[in-house]
Amino acid sequence: MQTENFNAFEVCGKGRKSPWLVTCDHASNRVPDWVAGGHLGIAAADMARHIAYDLGAAGLARALADALGGTAILSDFSRLVIDPNRGVDDPTLVMRLYDGTIIPANRQITSAEIALRMVRLYDPYHAALARLAARRDDTVIVAVHSFTPCLQGRGPRPWHVGVLYSHLDARLSKPLLARLNADPDLCVGDNQPYAGHLPGDAIDRHALATGRLNTLIEVRNDLIADHAAYLSWAERLALHLKGALHDVRP
Repeated sequence: MQTENFNAFEVCGKGRKSPWLVTCDHASNRVPDWVAGGHLGIAAADMARHIAYDLGAAGLARALADALGGTAILSDFSRLVIDPNRGVDDPTLVMRLYDGTIIPANRQITSAEIALRMVRLYDPYHAALARLAARRDDTVIVAVHSFTPCLQGRGPRPWHVGVLYSHLDARLSKPLLARLNADPDLCVGDNQPYAGHLPGDAIDRHALATGRLNTLIEVRNDLIADHAAYLSWAERLALHLKGALHDVRP
C-alpha cells in the first residue's frame, strides 16, 4: 500500500483509479508537541478512550480502501486537539468536556490557539480531502467512524453498525441499509447511534455541497479491536457497499 504522511493526515493508495474515497476523521489520538507541550492534561487512560479518537477506525478505513480498490485519507491528530468532523463555527470544534472528562488544555483556549490548530491541522486535512475527492467526477465518499458500546451513565448501545446520512442525500445510504439489514447476524442502526448530519461537518462540506454520493459508517469499537476483526468487517462492508453502489448506478 502506498502511504503518504504530512503530519496532519495520511493518504493510503493515492494512485488508485477507483471512485471510492474512504475518509477517517478521527483516526489518531496524537497530540502534536506544539499543542500544550504534547499533552492535553488528561490521563493516558482517557487518551486511549473514544473521547480522543475512534478506536479501530484507522485499521478499518485502510482495510476498507484496500477491499474497494480505493484511496483512504486519515487524520493524524486527536479530535480533542481540533475536530475535523465539525464545522468551523461549531461550538464542539474544540472540546472542553467530553463524556465526563474535562480537557484542561482546552478550558481556557484562546482564539489565537484555535486558529493555529486550524492552520496546521484542520485546514491541511480538509484541503487534502478536497483534492482527492476532486480527482474524479464520480467520487464516492465513505466516512468511517467507530462508537463506544456505552457512554458513561448511559445504557448499552445494541447496534453492531450504523449508517448515518443526511435527509438531503440518502442515495447510497438507503440501499446500503437495506443490504446490511438483510444480514441476519447484524443489528443495524439507521441514523444511530447519532443523527446523521451536522451543518459544516466533513460529509456536508465534501459530499453534500458538491453532490457526491456518500455515506457514513459507524462500527461499534469492540467489534474492530484487532487486525483480524477489522479485516473481516472491511470485507463485509466492501461487499455491501459495492452492491449498494450498483443499486444506485445499475
